Amino acid sequence: MNQLHTSFRLRMAAFALSTLALSTLALSTSLAATGQAIAASSATASKSSAPFTRFSVQVEGPSVGVALNVLLIPGLGSSRAVYSAEAELLIPSFRLHLIQIAGFAGEPAGPNADGAILGPVVEELHRYIAQTHLRHPAVIGHSLGGLLALMLAAAHPDDVGSLLIIDALPFYGLIFSPTATVEMVRPQGQQMRDSLLAQPADQFAAGQQMMVSRLAASLEGQKAVVADSIASDRTVFANAFLEDLTTDLRPRMASIKTPVTVLYPWSAAEGSKAEVDSLYQGAFAAMPQARLIRIEGSSHFIMFDQPAAFHQAVKAFLSETGN
Repeated sequence: MNQLHTSFRLRMAAFALSTLALSTLALSTSLAATGQAIAASSATASKSSAPFTRFSVQVEGPSVGVALNVLLIPGLGSSRAVYSAEAELLIPSFRLHLIQIAGFAGEPAGPNADGAILGPVVEELHRYIAQTHLRHPAVIGHSLGGLLALMLAAAHPDDVGSLLIIDALPFYGLIFSPTATVEMVRPQGQQMRDSLLAQPADQFAAGQQMMVSRLAASLEGQKAVVADSIASDRTVFANAFLEDLTTDLRPRMASIKTPVTVLYPWSAAEGSKAEVDSLYQGAFAAMPQARLIRIEGSSHFIMFDQPAAFHQAVKAFLSETGN
């Protein structure tokens, strides 16, 4: 197995053992205040979020009708605070709808505690966009949030104006092998899910501390990843992880005509730039409109590891969307 796929297998192991992809603590006092505001209780959340049970929404920014609407979806186990630093920069100019999936990072599990998760979340996102009268919003998704964004665009193409996908693939099995299928990865995914569910709390917490360095180079980001993973509902997390791993959106990619920008990380530990480029180019080959941008010197949490480059990419994406 070449260095690229070995590295990505290690990343997937880290995802499983450290509850995969989680959120950030603020990197300064002002960012901490922003994160607390974003993660506030339903008393401070948008009234429009009340009917929705698969996720909660915090709305920030200019009044309705004044600015471009932007949905931000965090990844597996993450809170909406993963976007807190970026949100502080965007709030003056954009109306942000910061999503947090029920069961992740301390959010009550609600109906996500039983049965399928990803499909119902996508349908509730569709209902949220319709009921709040959002007209072709930009959608930003990290990791699992990126897969959910792609699923939304495939199922409801009129809902989404543009997509920014942050280190997500249409089929995560590709990190095991370029020829992987759902049938090939499901047994291993089920074993990983069962292991997550079986671990005692202290063992699970120790695993986070040990493995999280593969997800974020930022020390502050690592602390946040550990904290939010431990705070997640273990059943929701483990089941969503398995759905994430065994969802193959590749057959529907060509039907997505929405403008798409994909950010993906590279560091020397991931293999050569050419190998990493090839993985993402191949994954999104069915979407000729997709613009792929490599962010160097970063792990999975680009917003932690390269915040300046991340902001520039987000700003450029939203500038193009708003024109």
